[in-house]
Amino acid sequence: MRNPLRRGGPGIRHLISRRDLLGACAGLALWPLLRATSHAHDGQPHPLPTTLLESSPYVYISPLLADGKESTCHSEVWYTWIDGAVVINTAPTTWKSRALAKGRDRARIWVGDHGRVKQMIGKNEAFRGAPHFDARVSSVVKDEKLLERLLASYEKKYPREITSWRDKMRDGYHSGDRLLLRYTPV
Repeated sequence: MRNPLRRGGPGIRHLISRRDLLGACAGLALWPLLRATSHAHDGQPHPLPTTLLESSPYVYISPLLADGKESTCHSEVWYTWIDGAVVINTAPTTWKSRALAKGRDRARIWVGDHGRVKQMIGKNEAFRGAPHFDARVSSVVKDEKLLERLLASYEKKYPREITSWRDKMRDGYHSGDRLLLRYTPV
């Protein structure tokens, strides 16, 4: 049998995805921190996990309804932790943006890498055991410096992926096809 790792073979990328490999490595590296800050899902926010917010590749965001209950929309997203807030770059058509446009300016955020929420079959809700907090969301109208800080952070956190997103995010922000949303812990 041919060794798939030999030169000319399909390589390791066909055996395990880069995202799964990175997630597993991040999970092992962050396990002591997660164990120290994570509790069983009791519905209560955890203490603000700032160390994890500075190092995690993803957050999971759910808008909160007027009665404080979570929306059914959850997803892992790219983000950066800037000036005490989670900042994301997203399209105005996403559920996060639409919720804010409807006046839903509160959200619940979980921190860590627990895989994709939407899977081929069913949903992955592993993120629910992660440290989390509630936040107030606002749209950043025009802040070129914040956009550049966000993109600089994305360059470090997502070096391979950002090359196909950088211009779309920057140009989209200038044209209004993308927004910066700031989630400030409450």
